[in-house]
Amino acid sequence: MNRKVVSFVSGWLATFAAFLASASADEFRSPSITALRVEWRAVLDQFRQEINAQPAISANFTFAGQRSVPPTDPRSTPALMQLNAVTSPLFPGIGRSPIPVLLPFDTASYLDARQSGAPESLSIARYQADFGAADFFQAGASGYDAVFSLAPGAGDGMPPRTFIKPVEVQITGSILIYDLADRLGGKGEPVKTLAAQYPDIRRFIREGYVRYAFTRFGIPYVVSIQCLDSTPRSKRLACREASPVAERFLKALRIAGGQPSTPRSDLASEVIERPLASSPDFTYRPSGDIIANTGARKQGGHADITAYSQIRFPLERAPAFAHSQSFAKRKTDGHPDGYPWQDNFCEARSFEVGQCASGYGHQGQDIRPGGCPGDNDNNCDPRQQVIVAVRDSVVLRSPQQQAATLQVNTRTEHIRFRYMHMNPSVMDADGLLNNRKVAEGEKIGVVSNYLDHPGGTSRHLHFDVQVFTRDGWLWVNPYTTLVSAYERLIHGRGHEIGPDAGPAAAVAHALPEDVLRHLNREEGSGGN
Repeated sequence: MNRKVVSFVSGWLATFAAFLASASADEFRSPSITALRVEWRAVLDQFRQEINAQPAISANFTFAGQRSVPPTDPRSTPALMQLNAVTSPLFPGIGRSPIPVLLPFDTASYLDARQSGAPESLSIARYQADFGAADFFQAGASGYDAVFSLAPGAGDGMPPRTFIKPVEVQITGSILIYDLADRLGGKGEPVKTLAAQYPDIRRFIREGYVRYAFTRFGIPYVVSIQCLDSTPRSKRLACREASPVAERFLKALRIAGGQPSTPRSDLASEVIERPLASSPDFTYRPSGDIIANTGARKQGGHADITAYSQIRFPLERAPAFAHSQSFAKRKTDGHPDGYPWQDNFCEARSFEVGQCASGYGHQGQDIRPGGCPGDNDNNCDPRQQVIVAVRDSVVLRSPQQQAATLQVNTRTEHIRFRYMHMNPSVMDADGLLNNRKVAEGEKIGVVSNYLDHPGGTSRHLHFDVQVFTRDGWLWVNPYTTLVSAYERLIHGRGHEIGPDAGPAAAVAHALPEDVLRHLNREEGSGGN
């Protein structure tokens, strides 16, 4: 082969390699998810043991190997289907869960009381270790989530606590586990008082929650309570006060329902589709390219090209601009609230975020709506710009909380989306509360500036994403998910520019304690 041909081929290969590298850099990917298998025989054995505590009740349930009974006999229905029928009035849709639903509910005692003629007016808390009726319950094709509360003074033998409000306890069990590169994953300390019931249980404090993670029947479960690892106060729950509540909850867990489903396959990460046509104006900086020197503990951002879900963009209309709302740049190559977008996941905060290099940072992305057009012929009100649900989902939010969380639970996803800075009293009045179902694109509020009080922050939406892991719900970078959603909203592919070549000293000063305290309030009062 002569030199000209060699030179041509070499040049072509170099060009092709550069093209592949460029294309690879411009790809967005779906998450990698592991699907697990349930040990249903062990589930039935455990349920039989639990129900045998009340012999008069156990005779009503049909287990494998039991001699046949007439089809008209209630015992002709398999035990788990019978169980779901009993508990579904209290926990609607419980039979949709493809994993065993563990709740602090004593089914045997509940059925025995009903069979003995006990009035239905008796408080359900007597069968739930003094926890009140479920504040939130959702069972879906990937598992279930529930929230229960323990009121101050409730529960025999509980230690006194300073915190004056009910303590909310969350439990999640999932057949799907998101595969994160998680340097903090799997850590924790054993819990001796619970080891006999849960041999692999571990306790740890992570991302603002005390968590108890364990495996039963091949499935991971996590019980968690939001708390601060600090001194107890009347309006701030300390983790040392939360732990006895969590352990009371764990000791009371029983099988309350669930039903086998078709086995799942793991979901490999894949390149996602994006619009072919280019947007004439939408530009964005790369994921992880936060404003210089704004990262927690002087660390940078977290680059992540994963679009964790194919969502509808959370603002009703374009244009919208993703930028930091806490740090102003000295130099801009455009309006600070225009294009290009810039990631601000991992900005300086004192909240734990395991995906950030420092272990601390901003948990989501700030988004500002664009202004109304000059002619304003489309009834645009700059103070009433609509926020919408990003997916068909269920609301997870107690009254007065500053955050609204939407949860998706399908055969291929178990994921949460959190919205902040809408006024809590307005959300309460609108019924944006636990267990409400919302449709993708449905209005759930307007862009506001609430942070402990109206006018407490700039007018913007804080949006974040949490996925379920063996350590429970963890924050992940939502930036690529939002870029992908915005491209679908505007029907055009954005153009990535950068990384930012601006001066290293991009903020006016270091981060004094008073600034950090103000920033920390943004997410610390958010509830779930």
